[in-house]
Amino acid sequence: MTDTRLDVLAIGNAIVDVIADADDDFLAREGLTKGSMRLIDADEATRLYEHMGSAREISGGSAGNTAAGVAALGARAGFIGQVAPDQLGEFYIHDLRATGVEFTTPPADFGVPTARSMVLVTPDGHRTMNTFLGAAQHLPVRALDEQQIRDAAILYLEGYLWDPETPRYAMIRAIEVARGAGRKVALTLSDTFCIDRHRAGFSQLIDGGKVDILFANEAEIQALAGVPHFETAVQAVQDKVETLVVTRSERGAVAVSGGERAEVPAEPADVVDTTGAGDLFAAGFLAGRAQGRGLEQSLRLGAIVAAEVISHYGARPEADLRALAAERLA
Repeated sequence: MTDTRLDVLAIGNAIVDVIADADDDFLAREGLTKGSMRLIDADEATRLYEHMGSAREISGGSAGNTAAGVAALGARAGFIGQVAPDQLGEFYIHDLRATGVEFTTPPADFGVPTARSMVLVTPDGHRTMNTFLGAAQHLPVRALDEQQIRDAAILYLEGYLWDPETPRYAMIRAIEVARGAGRKVALTLSDTFCIDRHRAGFSQLIDGGKVDILFANEAEIQALAGVPHFETAVQAVQDKVETLVVTRSERGAVAVSGGERAEVPAEPADVVDTTGAGDLFAAGFLAGRAQGRGLEQSLRLGAIVAAEVISHYGARPEADLRALAAERLA
């Protein structure tokens, strides 16, 4: 691929993460399942926020986290997502641009506020996410900068954004533009609930050859393939995409591309908060490929930055990722 101004352009939910500690008793009182992600409305978002302990705000969203990680590794990243013209929207724009990500999508006043996710982190590092999608779920086709899409080597799509109808049309159009320009399209499946709701749509994209790079975790690849066995699921999907990347938590990660298979172990880490682990793994892998690294080295880079992000609160890196990569991959 030549004449690209960006290495990765991500499209996803523009969400501000509101992160707080919580114990198992709090989750039980609120009727929440530890480690799950649920969608909530504005009233529930307000109610839960009032019950939470002290919290801090960080710009998040799966694809936004990946874009920030790509930029932190020295690659060129952009992001497309919808915020509202409110305080959280202004915070999100400033925070993402400050990471070095190109973010030019204008705020749009749909009468709903900027999205936010209340992330409750238990002492064992698991996060329970309660997400109000707000303005993010209204990303329209007209908000796309089609030249920006043509200028990116890889278009990276967040599976979560496939759920609402309006941004789904925007993502379909973005795929058309990217493929028309000869660019690669990457998709992360995001969550098993996305697969359960949209297996037909995801399968149509994948079976139709519109996805070049597919990211999934172990549960997601098994859900997509419809089989309960990891290796069987990988074999069922690997020939449908150019590159398949599957993370396995403490068991590392696997990638298959063009007949080559690579596996890496998980990097050692003191787990504080698993928020963003998959997002940053994708960032490391994509940045590695953009920098000309091989399959195994790109997987290792993904594992390195994922280990960094789970060692502290929030889904954005705090260490110098370029220095970390130079040290660990030397």
